[in-house]
Amino acid sequence: MQNRGLVFIPDISGFSRFVSETEINHSRMIIQELLEILINANNIGLEVSEIEGDAILFYKFGDPPGLQTLYKQVEQMFCAFHQNLIAYELRKYCQCQACLAAVNLSLKVITHYGEFTGYTVKNFSKLIGKDIIVAHQLLKNDIDQHEYWLVTQSLLPENKPDDLANGMQWNSGIRKTESGEVAFQYTQLGQLKNKLRPEQIQSLELSDKTKLISVSHEYDTDIITLFHATGDFSHRGRWQEGVERVEELNHYLPRVGMRCRCVLKNGEEIIYTSSYYQYQPERIVFCETDEKRKITTCFTLEKTGPGKTKLIVDLYLNKNAIAELSFKLLRKKPTEQLFVKSLLNLINVVKTLRIPSA
Repeated sequence: MQNRGLVFIPDISGFSRFVSETEINHSRMIIQELLEILINANNIGLEVSEIEGDAILFYKFGDPPGLQTLYKQVEQMFCAFHQNLIAYELRKYCQCQACLAAVNLSLKVITHYGEFTGYTVKNFSKLIGKDIIVAHQLLKNDIDQHEYWLVTQSLLPENKPDDLANGMQWNSGIRKTESGEVAFQYTQLGQLKNKLRPEQIQSLELSDKTKLISVSHEYDTDIITLFHATGDFSHRGRWQEGVERVEELNHYLPRVGMRCRCVLKNGEEIIYTSSYYQYQPERIVFCETDEKRKITTCFTLEKTGPGKTKLIVDLYLNKNAIAELSFKLLRKKPTEQLFVKSLLNLINVVKTLRIPSA
């Protein structure tokens, strides 16, 4: 039995070039995060049929939504997609080519209305019908730029869509498909980036804190390898003394704002948040703050020569005379000893660590 409904396909442009020219594991994780952003931005009741590599096949049976409703959905997905990329560009830890190139990814959206139906094989649902094929064939077209919304005439009450937003200009096109020629209208979406809120680069504010511990060690490794070993929470349990395990609480890739739960061997649990990051080719600084915002630990990596990097770890406590005295009397010496042992443990970690290619 055939049904009529909406086919809605957001497609991440540049994906094929991205995964073939850059570090595959990180590119996969970036695309995964972006696809989830698109799914979370769905607010008109679209159903997900399947994830198709760099695209999502959404659908909705029934009468087609109005063009204004469709536009608002496209706008929300497009803006959420690029807001995420802008935020990652400013907050990312990793300097591999995948992470550096992520900000250049773009999004196009295909919308079509027609006949199709679904079927189920065990727990898997699939869509079938000529208009599913048509929608996918429309992904390949002669449109030069790769940030656009394409609407087939099946969704348009007239030959030209209304002006849905200031500055929106429509162009006509025809795509030859297996079912014949399909007419469509398309408009560029790049101007929507002007609506995005600017991201603020975080600043390092330590004026209200007192440095109570500072330890350092020089390693026979490059600055990027040492940075991945220390800055990536997934490696923390391998070298940080007294740590039983580290559980990442959010984010796929290391960045400012990522959180982790650090479970100590004595049973204590501490939640840390990455609170600051600054990258320069020969100097990297990043900081972590505990959930109660009482303690900040800063890591400074300095290139000291070919294949040599110095790591400095500084622990800061909020300025409070009683708390500072208590820490100095009861906790400073054992904490300092743990830091020293941790830096020694790090020697073997950097020897075996393999990082994404830069």
